[in-house]
Amino acid sequence: MSQDPKASLRNAALHFHQHPKPGKLEINPSKPLANARDLALAYSPGVAAPCEEIAADPEKAYAYTSKGNLVAVISNGTAVLGLGNIGALASKPVMEGKAVLFKKFAGIDSIDIEVNESDPKKFVEIVAPLEPSFGGINLEDIKAPDCFDIEENLRARMNIPVFHDDQHGTAIIVAAAVLNAMKLVGKNIAQVKICTSGAGAAAIACMNMLVTVGAQRENIYLADRQGIVTKKRANSVDRWRGAFAQDTDATELAEVMAGADIYVGLSSAGALKPEMIREMARDPLILALSNPIPEIMPELAIAERPDAMICTGRSDYPNQVNNVLCFPFIFRGALDAGATTINDDMKRAAAYAIAQLAHEPVLESLGSEAAATFGSGYLIPSPFDQRLILRIAPAVAQAAMDSGVSRRPVQDMRAYQDSLKRFVFRSGLVMKPMIERAQGQGKRIAFADGEDERVLRATQVILEEAIGRPVLIGRPSVIEQRIERFGLTIKAERDFEIINPEDDPRYREYVSLFHDLVGRKGVTLDTARTIVRTNTTVIGALAVHRGEADALICGLQGSFIKHARDIRSIIGLADDSAQLSALSMLIMSKGVFFLADTYMNIDPSAAEIVQIALQARDHLKRFNIDAKAALLSYSNFGSRDGASSEKMRAVYSLLKQAAPDLLVEGEMQGDLAINSALRERYLASTAFQGEANLLIFPSLEASNVSMTLLAELNNALVVGPILMGTKRPAHILAPTVTARGIVNMSAIAAAEALGV
Repeated sequence: MSQDPKASLRNAALHFHQHPKPGKLEINPSKPLANARDLALAYSPGVAAPCEEIAADPEKAYAYTSKGNLVAVISNGTAVLGLGNIGALASKPVMEGKAVLFKKFAGIDSIDIEVNESDPKKFVEIVAPLEPSFGGINLEDIKAPDCFDIEENLRARMNIPVFHDDQHGTAIIVAAAVLNAMKLVGKNIAQVKICTSGAGAAAIACMNMLVTVGAQRENIYLADRQGIVTKKRANSVDRWRGAFAQDTDATELAEVMAGADIYVGLSSAGALKPEMIREMARDPLILALSNPIPEIMPELAIAERPDAMICTGRSDYPNQVNNVLCFPFIFRGALDAGATTINDDMKRAAAYAIAQLAHEPVLESLGSEAAATFGSGYLIPSPFDQRLILRIAPAVAQAAMDSGVSRRPVQDMRAYQDSLKRFVFRSGLVMKPMIERAQGQGKRIAFADGEDERVLRATQVILEEAIGRPVLIGRPSVIEQRIERFGLTIKAERDFEIINPEDDPRYREYVSLFHDLVGRKGVTLDTARTIVRTNTTVIGALAVHRGEADALICGLQGSFIKHARDIRSIIGLADDSAQLSALSMLIMSKGVFFLADTYMNIDPSAAEIVQIALQARDHLKRFNIDAKAALLSYSNFGSRDGASSEKMRAVYSLLKQAAPDLLVEGEMQGDLAINSALRERYLASTAFQGEANLLIFPSLEASNVSMTLLAELNNALVVGPILMGTKRPAHILAPTVTARGIVNMSAIAAAEALGV
């Protein structure tokens, strides 16, 4: 008998939290502690120096400690998710999870603190003295109305951002959804009628936030467990709910739903009945945010009102209102600007930034074609849209500066945005020289897989960043349909060229050229006609050969070796090259490493490895990187004999003759390539200090196994393979490449085509 899905999920969750070791967090040092000197600098006596600097100027804490990138996630466990008042200790898994999200989405270090105190005043007295430790405080899962008093008092006492995410995170996303929904259906937010069930922390914050972005208090109807909050109930509501009290005789929400434009549910499952939405205004927006079961299921709401736009808190429906959409990025911007608080201006800036992002074509497919374009099914971005930090953090930082709460203003907003891009797209820093060289040069890049979604999304970015002029190989009708489906703004002929495999006026010329190139390799004229109709890599290579494109990108379908064979047959080898080879770049937390040859030559000779190493050196120059090459083997400087080690020794000798200025060392094992102290145990003086950045292997087996293991073990970002040795730029993509990866390879190809 199969296990109940809920029980299965529960067991999986328990296993996830327990293994391989309990919890979801650990602390790692950011400085080396490898020897006595490191210890003397990190602790006594060296640590006295930053202590003295901070004592003289407290702002120096942000220069010498992690305070500026450290947020405390604090709760007393009185309102945990849908579990209620389960206590501080039981809330710890949730707080650990919040800390993980800070790190994952925004690179912010976070520590969870569970306070076993339900008295708001005592809670404040415990938290307020923590200010020296942290750059910000994220309050979490504290019941209403205590959370209002706690946040209010802490904000008054602390000179760092204090943010109750259950209130403001939800409110900011709701505001973004409302702004976009009203824009979509042509309604003025200042005139819409809003009905809300639920009057807790999130509901009050949502209504306040909607007022901040233009809604009118007199148009907002708030209902709690006792019914609508009215002026007649003055003795039964607190000051926060009382701010929305209406002068009406109605007592139940159902009585005022007629003509409502927006319903916001932050209450309980089933609170919104089908009959309540029948009388709502045209194109109503329903935010049913109770989790896991909303106030009304989307299917039921749509059946009753097909014109409705619907948001939930669930990930299995479109328009998920998920706090991770904003809280990491609000703190990122606040911390980076040295904000003393998170004010309404900063929250408003975040809401508008989220709303605007939904209008932009997405870079990567997020698993739902319906969520690709702005509309009723895509009012707010996906929580996994990598650009959230790029839009929200700068907007929040700018708002902090404009509103006068920034102690350390961002001096160069463009540089700041670049730093965020490097965090999001880890290739950003190393790819910057390539992109800057390619920008504005108009190099034509042929894409053999022009109909592929990733290529189309990459084309949008390539054009936006002026990296090159795409030439898409594919059927025009298919390309046009997919551009529309994915909500892209690019247009054929205006933005890019198309080579149509089924009907291109150059077909006969392509066939003739192809047959001239491969006719003596057993390819008949009839076969040539078929290949040119069906093999888009061949078509792209012919376009490059004829000068109709400056570079080729292919490889999303078919085997690497077949693509390489076609490229070699048509584009040919560079004058100084006897074979093709492949260079892969791995971007890891430890740094950037280039590995060669990772795809092509099974057992290259010493002379071939020399050529591969020199080609790799030249590619590193394009990245503004001086090569430090390590010749890898199982032997360290002659410690063992064998075919592989002897070959790499020969490579060393040949390289010293061919390129005396190249920093190269070997033969040696992998650990010596990375650790100079280990190298010095064998040789007191070696060719370079520190770690090698170009790793040269004796065989394809060694290089490919090393690359895949390093990538998997280090969660590395792989750029490439970069195909080396071609007469003109041509690169074969890995089938798993993302749209951003295609953008990177396009920049590499364009820079290569410039001859720089």
